[in-house]
Amino acid sequence: MKKIEAIIRKSEFDETKEALHEIGVTFFSYWDVTGVGNEKVGHVYRGVSYSTSDIQRRYLSIVVTDPFVEKTVEVILKTAYTGKVGDGKIFVSTIEEAYRIRTRETGTESLK
Repeated sequence: MKKIEAIIRKSEFDETKEALHEIGVTFFSYWDVTGVGNEKVGHVYRGVSYSTSDIQRRYLSIVVTDPFVEKTVEVILKTAYTGKVGDGKIFVSTIEEAYRIRTRETGTESLK
């Protein structure tokens, strides 16, 4: 099992959520976040300077089986892409075990 953590633009969340549901990712957690990025120079829009780190972001936490990782990451890469600075990041890490509290199922069975 793998945990996919993605930080994406809040404006791209709805499209990403729908695309994840279409490929079978039926459960994930998300929350609003703010962070500091690599960009040191602000942008000017209509005469107002702003920092790209101030763009609202959404943090997604998704646990999937190993064969499903590539498909899930590809969907996020496709739907969260704008081509502009601040599109976000994706991190993939290993999950040693998972438990469903209600049924006490473990491993990949707990994800179904």
